[in-house]
Amino acid sequence: MNHQIEKLYRISQQPARRIIGLMSGTSLDGLDIALCTIHNSGTSTQLKLEKFVTMDYTDDFRQFVRRIFAKRQIDQQDLCGLNAYIGLVHAELINKALQDWGIANQDIDIIASHGQTVYHAPQILTHDKTLPNSTLQIGDGDHIAVKTGIITVSDFRQKHIAAGGEGAPLAAYGDYLLFTDDAEHRILLNIGGISNFTFLPTSNSGMKAFATDLGPGNTIMNQYVHKHFGIEMDRDAAIAYQGTVNPTLLKALLAEHFLSLDYPKTTGPELFNLAYLEAKQKETNTLLLPKEDVMATLNAFSAQAIIDGIAAVSANLENVAVYVSGGGLHNPLLMENIKAGLPKMSISSIEDIAMNPDAKEACLFAILANETIAGSSDNVRNIKDSPAICMGKISLPS
Repeated sequence: MNHQIEKLYRISQQPARRIIGLMSGTSLDGLDIALCTIHNSGTSTQLKLEKFVTMDYTDDFRQFVRRIFAKRQIDQQDLCGLNAYIGLVHAELINKALQDWGIANQDIDIIASHGQTVYHAPQILTHDKTLPNSTLQIGDGDHIAVKTGIITVSDFRQKHIAAGGEGAPLAAYGDYLLFTDDAEHRILLNIGGISNFTFLPTSNSGMKAFATDLGPGNTIMNQYVHKHFGIEMDRDAAIAYQGTVNPTLLKALLAEHFLSLDYPKTTGPELFNLAYLEAKQKETNTLLLPKEDVMATLNAFSAQAIIDGIAAVSANLENVAVYVSGGGLHNPLLMENIKAGLPKMSISSIEDIAMNPDAKEACLFAILANETIAGSSDNVRNIKDSPAICMGKISLPS
């Protein structure tokens, strides 16, 4: 037997596994690296976050990815080269993190790599029934495995689509296993480039968990300040605080048909982007709006899409708590707007239930890899409109 297959089998039989979860979001801030020790699988899963760091990307890296990110027409050579390049960069960042932590590569069992999303094309977005649901994350797992010497599980979203899903969101799988509670209904809100939440009913309610995208999170705001201010994000909402919400533009932004669709659903920056904003500004004759007012309005737009989604799913329920993670948690104006729109709702950081909010997504991919290596698809059968599957492709170092 191949010695790497033997090693994989031994890892699957261990009472616990050390797994590095990776997440690189659409905001292109950096690579989240979470070193987790995971005991058991299924609803018996216990996760301990040992180490966490976000390794910043270089400006050159961001510019390379932006050549192809969420674009219909690209240079195929860029796509081909970036698949390898991103894998190599991620491997280098993993090796650097482990060196900084004083941990040997051979002491890690598995790497769980989400990859870098470059295009998300479910039929709900494309309106093209001639092609199936599809999504593409690059950053080749074989390159990561070879350069780190660690077995790597990657490309999780393809199995979801192959089994009848849309490739997103995947958060429900890990959230359901880790955070379902006996006493309170939980909404785990993640505000990344796109906002999404997982609804976790109490374990004895008879209701099913589900995850859904809501609409824009940080993506349009980040794109706007990058274009007009030359910065990656509106840190601490410094620009948006200087502006005033334009109600006419806000109403037009909220008129997007996607926002009225039933849950669960999925979207991406292929829809919510600067072209979407420009079209709405033309429609409302607000192209000359001060940039600070545009940012204030975009902030309110993201907040209202989140407010509407949470209000809809929590209607007629008692004892509902919202726990927030993702980059949007650090945007004070966005959080103020959300809390103002849901004044009777308990809203706090997911840190309140023992999870670093910045590490959550990377940890969830570690959970998905753990289920693939040591769990079972039977463990996730109680998630609404999501296929009961184990996800990810396995890359061996040699």
